[in-house]
Amino acid sequence: MSTVARVTQISSRSQTSFDDAIREGIARATQTLRNVQGAWVKEQKVEVTDGEITTYQVMLEITFVLD
Repeated sequence: MSTVARVTQISSRSQTSFDDAIREGIARATQTLRNVQGAWVKEQKVEVTDGEITTYQVMLEITFVLD
């Protein structure tokens, strides 16, 4: 039996950390997508206001297996 997977790209933001942005992104993806198998952090960036980091953002590629 063969398996077919699909990859979708999502963006997630957090005011706390990159780790939190990743966790929140995956948690949200699993609410909509079934059979999530993994994620690749494609890009990370921060927003800075007055010399301080205010937002952490990640671009994730989520892999899930199709039914």
